[in-house]
Amino acid sequence: MSIFLRRYEKLGEVFDPSKIELKRSLRINTLKINDSVLQSRLKKGKVTLTKIPFLKQGFFYEANFSLGATPEYLQGYYYLQEAASQIPAMVLDPQADELILDMSAAPGGKTTQMADNMGNKGIIIATDNNPYRLESLRNNIERLGVMNTIIYKKDARFVSDFGKEFDRVLLDAPCSGNFADEEKWFEIKSVEGFKDRARLQKELLKAAVRVLKKGGILVYSTCTLEPEENELNVNWLLGKYSDLTLETINLSIGDPGLTDVFGEKLNPEITKCKRFWPHKTGTQGFFIAKIKKN
Repeated sequence: MSIFLRRYEKLGEVFDPSKIELKRSLRINTLKINDSVLQSRLKKGKVTLTKIPFLKQGFFYEANFSLGATPEYLQGYYYLQEAASQIPAMVLDPQADELILDMSAAPGGKTTQMADNMGNKGIIIATDNNPYRLESLRNNIERLGVMNTIIYKKDARFVSDFGKEFDRVLLDAPCSGNFADEEKWFEIKSVEGFKDRARLQKELLKAAVRVLKKGGILVYSTCTLEPEENELNVNWLLGKYSDLTLETINLSIGDPGLTDVFGEKLNPEITKCKRFWPHKTGTQGFFIAKIKKN
């Protein structure tokens, strides 16, 4: 048994990774088309869509060809986006009259999802520090018809440079990933790597708190199962800032956040977070915390 599976067993989960198969999914972009029209168009091309019950615009799809090269894709009618990765922006729930910060925006799945949610109103500031990923972000924003987003090449640890306070902040943090989404993940990852990544995530969380308005909402998410980058970071955050509280995430899917991690007892409020185990949810591994600044 790998070191990682032993860790998961200590966290209460026993499963065979080889038996987990994720369904392919997409998100319909209602800035350009509605569900029924797109479903009708794709059905003619022998694409089967099945609504994902816990998402607003998410669908599982079946097709015997790539959906990344259809006329509908090129016109921005949909975005190929894994099911769990559609949840953070939905939980953040940005509104049309708000100023939003997307701290690690590229390649743009969550940015364009938020713009759709806002009806292209309000303002999204989208940052990323990687020029190649920024090019993907620009392309996706243009393809999906997003008009309310300003892109900056910027290290998100320094977003206070903007001199702005934001109504809502999305920190979908750079993370270690998970075995369900990356081939040979078990072979190339290490616990020390998780701890290194967690240090960067804490810097990003501090930056997010600094620019969040009083009464504002921060959603912190990762696509990893490792508690060093998830519950332990949230526990640290709650201990550092007395004006932060966790909000309940109302979803029909996902387990509560862990409050006993390898024998360490954490803040009991962390059960309000959501943890997505692939063998339970049929999605990639994911973690989401919804944080309010009081």
